[in-house]
Amino acid sequence: MTHISVNSAGRPPAARTQGAHRALRGEYLFRLTDINHILGGPDYSSANGSCVEGDRMMVALMTMPSGTGAEPHSHPNEQWIYVLQGLMRMTIDGVQVDAGPGMAVYIPSNALHEAQAAGETDAVFFTVKDTTHSLHGIKA
Repeated sequence: MTHISVNSAGRPPAARTQGAHRALRGEYLFRLTDINHILGGPDYSSANGSCVEGDRMMVALMTMPSGTGAEPHSHPNEQWIYVLQGLMRMTIDGVQVDAGPGMAVYIPSNALHEAQAAGETDAVFFTVKDTTHSLHGIKA
């Protein structure tokens, strides 16, 4: 028997991020390569991929094409980025870090940060945020 979460109006709750998939009660598996396709930051970033939101956490699988990036931005929710492919050159609160495959990057809430896919290949990364804000940040 499948249980579906509903809000006070009797409808499934909406995702905080426009275009994201809102996980419903009883829905446990998601193929992130196929579920949806959104921009990671429509007005400041080239990152694009899929996003699934739960009650308290969201996950996304994103690709940032080589030579492109995300302009300085922040968001009230903290973020983790796990790099799967490529090289991400990031500046977080004025500190530059280079993250390659197998590295996890922590971005505190409200930290000004930016990123570039600095390698010869696209950067592919898995990211996790809490749902106090959407996937999208606020351009600086």
